[in-house]
Amino acid sequence: MIRVTIDNILVEVEEGTTILQAARMIGGKVVPPAMCYYTGLKGSGGKCRSCLVKVARSSAKDPRPMPKLVASCSTPVQDGMAVENSISEEVREARKGIVEFLLLNHPLDCPVCDQAGECDLQDLSFAYGMEETQTREPRREYKEVDIGPLIKLHMNRCIHCYRCVLAAGQLTGKRVHGMLYRADTMEISTFIQTAINNDFSGNMIDVCPVGALTDRTFRFKSRVWFLNPVNAHRECSKCSGKVTAWMFGKEIYRITGRKDRFGELEEFICNECRFEKKDMADWIIEGPRKIKRQSVISSNHYEELKKGSIIRPIEGRTEPQE
Repeated sequence: MIRVTIDNILVEVEEGTTILQAARMIGGKVVPPAMCYYTGLKGSGGKCRSCLVKVARSSAKDPRPMPKLVASCSTPVQDGMAVENSISEEVREARKGIVEFLLLNHPLDCPVCDQAGECDLQDLSFAYGMEETQTREPRREYKEVDIGPLIKLHMNRCIHCYRCVLAAGQLTGKRVHGMLYRADTMEISTFIQTAINNDFSGNMIDVCPVGALTDRTFRFKSRVWFLNPVNAHRECSKCSGKVTAWMFGKEIYRITGRKDRFGELEEFICNECRFEKKDMADWIIEGPRKIKRQSVISSNHYEELKKGSIIRPIEGRTEPQE
């Protein structure tokens, strides 16, 4: 076993464990945020940079610190390594810059976005975002692309985490979409306007950390904080049939996979369970699902925010309130 210290907390892990995985064994504020890494998807991680941490001591044999911040999702631990995450001011400042970069072209769609209330980018912005942006350039916009009758693509919200591409490639026999082009023109799309239609394509909605991929059958029906999530299951020949049913009264509004405390799916579910089974008679209800209310909507911390700035559109400036 390897001994590693993260935010002054000692933990023993197996060889080959990454810093992020070691931090998750400890839990709490020690865990760096992750917008692209996903445990169930091979090759994920190393793209969003939001999980950067400071290695204050490389190992017991080499006590020198690493010269730059490293991505915790792809950096394996060494025996005697000392890592700083929440206690490092350098990490916090770097994360603020990363959040600003992720929001550079992200539209202010939270009031109408179906992902609001369970959005990883919302939580990240709540923790590290700044009130004002430093850019004046217009936001990048994409033309609307239809990828099928079940999933709605909002390319303007995409942060290029690559999760949906990996999910489609690893869960299905034939992937028909991917990353097109390069740099600021990069986008997720199907190359010849092909509809994404396979038995497990709906899992792309669950792995998406933002509202770039949403459920057409749930579109604009309700906010998630108005719904009651319950564990449910059914006999299914394609998947385990274990899901989370989001209910309002005795009506099922949507079906999602069950997620762990880090927001990752415990098991992938098929499209039949997700999109076609919305009747109470289709499911055996197990009971209320315990969900950690850590979302920006659920935390009820708005009273801690300072007053919003007064916008002066004619003068082209904002005036902060005391």
